[in-house]
Amino acid sequence: MTRPLQVVQAFDRAVITEIAVDDAAALEARLATASRTLLNRDAWLKPHQRSAVLLRTAELLQARQGHFARLIAQEGGKPLVDATVEVIRAVDGLRNAAEAIRTFAGREIPMGLTPASEGRWAFTTKEPIGVVAAISAFNHPLNLIVHQVAPAIAVGCPVIVKPAAVTPLSCLGLVELLHEAGLDEAWCQTFITDDNALAERLATDPRVAFLSFIGSAKVGWYLRSKLPPGTRCALEHGGAAPVIVDRSAPLDTIIEPIVKGGYYHAGQVCVSTQRIFVHADIADGFIERLAARVQALRVGDPLLERTEMGPLIAPREADRVLSWTEEAVAAGAKIVGGGRLSETTLAPAVLLDPPTEAKVSQLEIFGPVTCVYRYRDLDQAIDAANALPFAFQASVFSADIAPAMRAARRLDASAVLINDHTAFRTDWMPFAGRRQSGYGVGGIPYSMEDMSQDKMVVLRYEG
Repeated sequence: MTRPLQVVQAFDRAVITEIAVDDAAALEARLATASRTLLNRDAWLKPHQRSAVLLRTAELLQARQGHFARLIAQEGGKPLVDATVEVIRAVDGLRNAAEAIRTFAGREIPMGLTPASEGRWAFTTKEPIGVVAAISAFNHPLNLIVHQVAPAIAVGCPVIVKPAAVTPLSCLGLVELLHEAGLDEAWCQTFITDDNALAERLATDPRVAFLSFIGSAKVGWYLRSKLPPGTRCALEHGGAAPVIVDRSAPLDTIIEPIVKGGYYHAGQVCVSTQRIFVHADIADGFIERLAARVQALRVGDPLLERTEMGPLIAPREADRVLSWTEEAVAAGAKIVGGGRLSETTLAPAVLLDPPTEAKVSQLEIFGPVTCVYRYRDLDQAIDAANALPFAFQASVFSADIAPAMRAARRLDASAVLINDHTAFRTDWMPFAGRRQSGYGVGGIPYSMEDMSQDKMVVLRYEG
């Protein structure tokens, strides 16, 4: 008999519950069900049915906002205030998907442009790409699931979703709401496992037409290399998001968004602010203000409403972040703050001028640490920001339009935020990692395009 999966609170490791895990037989059953559902074209859900399910699910989720926020805080460690925002975003995401169905359509293809194309009328329609396998991450255990599942439902794809093994409860709760809202189980199934081999079998099964993967670059790119011919995918990884602070930037107003960008969810965000390049003329004042605000962050139990920063997801992650900061300090960086508060909770830290070759300057920290570097020349700062093999979102803070726009044009990023932090996102905007940071474009309407395919119909007529 397969052992149950123990789900614990990220903050104190207390057991929340134990849930049954799925085995190879369960995986085969889910794949067979999804494939059979797709092949029965006469039973495909109509647009109005898909829209109704998504809107009803949004209503149910909104009514249980407090329950889901607490669940996110418990299993994922996100502070309750931010967990509540995640639920609100998830509700909006479901509505976004339903609304997008209204304009999700093909187009007319011009005919009659040559004598050979006369007497024909051509247009495209949208069809589901096929079975979707959605493998998700722990850091937004509800909203990431919405971003993967809602587009699939909106376009009519059967979807099998595997949440992170450490945060499965939010996913299970959302799928239950979808079924309560009237969606037949065959259209959205969960697959619960902590077995990487089984997860790989899900992702690479030839019956899967599209893989949606959110997680580590190492795993994502490996899975992509194993996909059978014809299977498409979207990968969302992370980076070491850069911020450039121009000397014209008003220090009194920029600290708060930068701290939010760097320490939101203890830095466990794929576009978390990590590398901050500050003009030397204002560096001392910037560091003083940044250090004071970071050290004033209220760190602790995410279930307390006053908490601004909670734990890391697991003790091994706290160990890793500490080792990276210690390496940087040993190599000459100065540190403000830092240290361990519990098995999974770290005090937030600021590293000043860590060496370029240090891990904190080269790799995604995914923890409550930001790095500050001084610069004199804007283009040198931009070059340093662009120097890593991954790129996602970037920011520039400036009161002057010229340096802001120069940075916006030259930064290698899929999005450049001007006078805002790197972790800003709305759920309808395109969201994509460049180079090693990802593949494809996220965001609910963009995922709907990925999970669909065009079919052209050409009608020949006389007269």
